[in-house]
Amino acid sequence: MSRAVLSLGSNLGDRLAHLRSAVDGFGDAVVAVSPVYETAPWGVTDQPDFLNAVLVVASADVDEWGWLRRGQELERAAERVRELRWGPRTLDVDVVTVDGVRSEDPELLLPHPGTPARATVLIPWSVVDPDAVLPGHGPVGDLVRALPAAELDAVHRRDDLRLS
Repeated sequence: MSRAVLSLGSNLGDRLAHLRSAVDGFGDAVVAVSPVYETAPWGVTDQPDFLNAVLVVASADVDEWGWLRRGQELERAAERVRELRWGPRTLDVDVVTVDGVRSEDPELLLPHPGTPARATVLIPWSVVDPDAVLPGHGPVGDLVRALPAAELDAVHRRDDLRLS
């Protein structure tokens, strides 16, 4: 059984529909879906705000590369264009971690190296899986509590928006 945590983001077009397309695209593999959060852009800040969420997925038939390829297929279906690193996107699907897997491959670094500092991932992940642990970094709840207040304040839960 392969279990993975995936981070979703969208800041172009119908943001909620793009996130929903990812949830639908992972289908029966979806174990849990976080609430939706709205966040200011990170990296390149001159762009629209993002909607973010986290999925927990599991399958006996999918390994870490399978999760990556499925995410990339969903990004292509959402017509994602990669012009600028950290730039605007219709859909972003990142493989955050896959249970028991570490990878130094530049195409699939696991756990995802930016995770310990990203409120946009840690907050929804801690809500959907309160006992989660980021391999090599510790409990996700502890990582959330260690974030600067400004990072925490930039992430707004949107209870008016639902993915499932």
